[in-house]
Amino acid sequence: MTLPDERYRAIIYTKNFLQDLLNPKITPKVPKNIRQRAYSLLRHFPEEFYLSMLADARPDILERKGESFDPLYKMIKEFDLTKETK
Repeated sequence: MTLPDERYRAIIYTKNFLQDLLNPKITPKVPKNIRQRAYSLLRHFPEEFYLSMLADARPDILERKGESFDPLYKMIKEFDLTKETK
């Protein structure tokens, strides 16, 4: 089960990971084809501006970094998600 704030963090961490793959000082000995693939993925990766727009439009899907749902809301949402998967 994934919550909106976890989705947001996953997107940001994925972007950071791809950027690290491009930097040979951070990730030495990465094959050239992997660096090229990371570069091509980052070319169209959503910027934080667009992630914020999505979070504003659909907070049930994506929650901005630094903002958090009320703990009671999260608990109810988690309960609803577990009911759906059973």
